[in-house]
Amino acid sequence: MSRIADGIAAVILTILVGTSVRGLGGLPPVGPLLDPIHGVWATAAGAQPLGKRSVLLGGLGAPVQVRVDRRGVPHVFAQSYHDAVYVMGYVVARDRLFQMEAQTRAAAGRLAEWAGRPALAADRQSRAIGLGWAAERKWSELDTTSSTYQTLVAYSQGVNAWIDQLTPATLPLEYRLLQATPIRWEPKYTLYFYSEMGRTLALNNLDVVRGRVGALVGKDAAEGLFPLHAPLQQPIVPNGHPTSTRLPVSLPPPGVPDASVGHSFADQLGVLAGREPPGNADRIGSNNWAVAPERTKGGYALLAGDPHLELTLPSIWYEIHLNVQDSLDVAGVSFPGSPGVIIGFNREIAWSFTNTGGDVIDYYRETVDDEGAPTRYLLDGEWRDLTLTPTVFRGRGGGILLQDTLRYTHRGPLLPVGEEWYSMRWTVHDPSHDTDVFAQMQGAHSVDEWLTVMEHFVAPTQNGIVADRQGTIAIRSSGSWPVRPGDGRGDRIFDGSRSANDWVGRLPVERYPGVRAPAQGYLASANQEPVDPRRDSTYLGANWPSPWRAIRINTLLRSDSAVTPDAMRRFQTDPGSARVHAFLPFFLRDSITQVASAEDSLFRRGLSILQEWDGTYRGQGIAPLLFETALGELTNRLWDELIDPGGSSGRRVATPSEAVLLALLDLPASPWWDDSRTPGVQEDRDELLIESLSAAYLRLLTSRGAPRDGRWRWSEVRFANIMHLLRLPALSRRGIAVEGGPSTLSPSSGRGQFGASWRMVVELGPVVRAWGTYPGGQSGNPASRWYDDRITQWQQGQLDTLLFPRAADDLSPTEVVSTLIFEGASR
Repeated sequence: MSRIADGIAAVILTILVGTSVRGLGGLPPVGPLLDPIHGVWATAAGAQPLGKRSVLLGGLGAPVQVRVDRRGVPHVFAQSYHDAVYVMGYVVARDRLFQMEAQTRAAAGRLAEWAGRPALAADRQSRAIGLGWAAERKWSELDTTSSTYQTLVAYSQGVNAWIDQLTPATLPLEYRLLQATPIRWEPKYTLYFYSEMGRTLALNNLDVVRGRVGALVGKDAAEGLFPLHAPLQQPIVPNGHPTSTRLPVSLPPPGVPDASVGHSFADQLGVLAGREPPGNADRIGSNNWAVAPERTKGGYALLAGDPHLELTLPSIWYEIHLNVQDSLDVAGVSFPGSPGVIIGFNREIAWSFTNTGGDVIDYYRETVDDEGAPTRYLLDGEWRDLTLTPTVFRGRGGGILLQDTLRYTHRGPLLPVGEEWYSMRWTVHDPSHDTDVFAQMQGAHSVDEWLTVMEHFVAPTQNGIVADRQGTIAIRSSGSWPVRPGDGRGDRIFDGSRSANDWVGRLPVERYPGVRAPAQGYLASANQEPVDPRRDSTYLGANWPSPWRAIRINTLLRSDSAVTPDAMRRFQTDPGSARVHAFLPFFLRDSITQVASAEDSLFRRGLSILQEWDGTYRGQGIAPLLFETALGELTNRLWDELIDPGGSSGRRVATPSEAVLLALLDLPASPWWDDSRTPGVQEDRDELLIESLSAAYLRLLTSRGAPRDGRWRWSEVRFANIMHLLRLPALSRRGIAVEGGPSTLSPSSGRGQFGASWRMVVELGPVVRAWGTYPGGQSGNPASRWYDDRITQWQQGQLDTLLFPRAADDLSPTEVVSTLIFEGASR
């Protein structure tokens, strides 16, 4: 969602802090915002629970009852799925309308219509990579009699029914700030949202990374630093080893730069594809795990879901319960704009997802007839016509900002990169019926039935974990996995002039990485490489994140043969770190302490702090900050060869995974340890370790004072920052102290804007019990009591009981704050 904010925030802030009541250029005046009836103060009126009321909705087949509980969660009781999603559209729009439109505009490339020229670059990017193009194609190909089509139409009818009855008191605040009105919700906008999630989860840059690095240190060195398989293995599919194992690693020294692909090309392609220079992806990510009955205290299967995404207000998730008479009873969370439950549970099963990060996109260097404005491209010696689509970018008020032409080959969008052109082939563009998959998934009655439904899921590839009341647990990396020609690898740029380089099919479902009923009695995924390449070397991706979180989850599950729901909850915020246990011994080893001279007082003072550390990231500890600073210093000193020589920021074009760094630590005399910025001096591993810890101690001493003064505490530097969609400070919740650290089970990014977006634990006993929370609240209205009411609970690692009544009257009156009766309006 950061793309939405980047183009709009500056405009909004200017509106709020600019001249008092006068308009500023093309921006709206502030005066109307202060109107007590139509301005921002009216927001409070729209924040109140609806109480008990009846609502007429044309098109309902039968009455629908909604009970809203004390946590703001709608429990929808309907007689058909059509009616359930119709009403779901209504209640979600009441709470999240602006969010729904914002994410649609982000995918469609229409943010500039709100924010003007500052959003133009983001809009051009969205259209260039075909997000809206893919959604429109999928919508046009839908059979109007299909269940997918009918579901999307019903949902849109509910959204528009809410829009139709909006008043000044219920118009979301953001529209008032923008002086805009909501657009009509079209059924295809759900598909736009799926495209936007595809950008978030499946637009990897493996091709770009190799180009950037190879242009600096040569092709062989790039292959070593960004290997095909994770050097440290703790795969999703158990490989027979209870603990992590190592793969042989080859780390050739820096070589002759690869002139075939310049780093400037890779930078431009990365920007067009929506990716900044890659940082260290090891430190954030999602988790899920399941435990079979034989390893739980209660004798029932347990499942934990813990997807990590950008932290926003309102949250990316919306909690809901759908009960369709005699056919469906499901609860959990959905994405605003998407019908049904995406992660959750029913009376028989529970499920969750983590992202695979697999390679489902390729770039092709195309030969075109005109470098400035091509109309044809060469394929197998013959010229083919490009599909040309004129497009217009409009600003506030509808004025034209830019007229452009979008181009497509048979593979997908054609992107200009300098004087060359590159086409994209991406599974997110492919035809799919994922809406139907989600609908059928939530009604599955067993693990096997759920896995069968997921066979038809397309994009983005996901690690789906599932457990049922019969005690079966399973996991599978589902989605469309491309099969490529030759060696099958996709981490390179292909020659687009040859159709022989096109994808040749899709990996058969039976080849998807997965396991059912494992002998070890538990399963876990944390974005790690799905399968050990020594068991199956099928290409699924490259440069996988280091499996620190997977190692920690498996350690916790292996050490507890009587797991309880509360233990599952505690695991989600466990402050322990497999990463620390891997790297800390290198700072403490005898060879280092013996090399360090008595004059190295900074090193020895730092060493004394690390020697006392138990390796956990707790708020009062001072060692975590010293360790992270030292590891950062080591990374900066080590990878000097990867600094962009043409850049002014001194940033690396890419950073190898920490599993590669760990492998390098076993090679103390490797040429990589030598700092090329210190001519005449030949550094080795131990020297860099000493220098790094000494520099870290000095840096903290200079900036924060003595270690025991209080400013070295982890709680002083590690926060969650949950930002409003438009980055408005008053509507954000910043500086929330959290435990956990990089690559712990509750990881945190440097800016604190990514983290656990939904935590859930489900026990699948005779009566299904569930607990969950997310960092925010159900409402997008800042004046609502449900705007941020869950943040403290989330911060403390606590979960709330998720109510799951079989009938509306099963909810206690003390649990209900609103009752809505929806009835069909006469035509």
